[in-house]
Amino acid sequence: MRRILLASTFVAASGMAAWAGPQFIDETGFAVSGYDVVAYHSLPQSEVGQPQPEAVPGRKDITAEHNGSTFAFATEENRDAFLANPEKYTPEFDGHCAYGVSVGGKVPGNPHLWRIVDDRLYLNITEDVVGFWEEDIPGRIETADGNWTKIEPDPASTITIPFFTSPAPVAN
Repeated sequence: MRRILLASTFVAASGMAAWAGPQFIDETGFAVSGYDVVAYHSLPQSEVGQPQPEAVPGRKDITAEHNGSTFAFATEENRDAFLANPEKYTPEFDGHCAYGVSVGGKVPGNPHLWRIVDDRLYLNITEDVVGFWEEDIPGRIETADGNWTKIEPDPASTITIPFFTSPAPVAN
């Protein structure tokens, strides 16, 4: 019985490690372009079809490392919450566009084009893509989850986020 428990624990841990690949990192050198991934969870969400509130820039002096990437935070409390449960706050699909993953590819996620669904952070690449994503969010998530297991081992996207300039992370 103990051997079965140890084996199942190993398989589960191995699967979890394989699930998390390299984060999309843009020219800022930070995951999610230096925006605070914990802060998204406290922002009010707009109705589908409406723009979301602005993302909260992180600070260069309040960071944490996770899965080989540096995340920036607006407050030490947010950094500590992230360190206590990084899987809760790390964006789905390693920060790549959720719609892009649903159609089988890895393209950048724009930190200003976001939505929290079932307590998970999803990013998309452009406003036009958000429209396609919002036509069937549950269906797109289901399709993206299925695609992700196939494309996750591929390298992270190196494409620049279109129509995006980032002030984040900010200096202290």
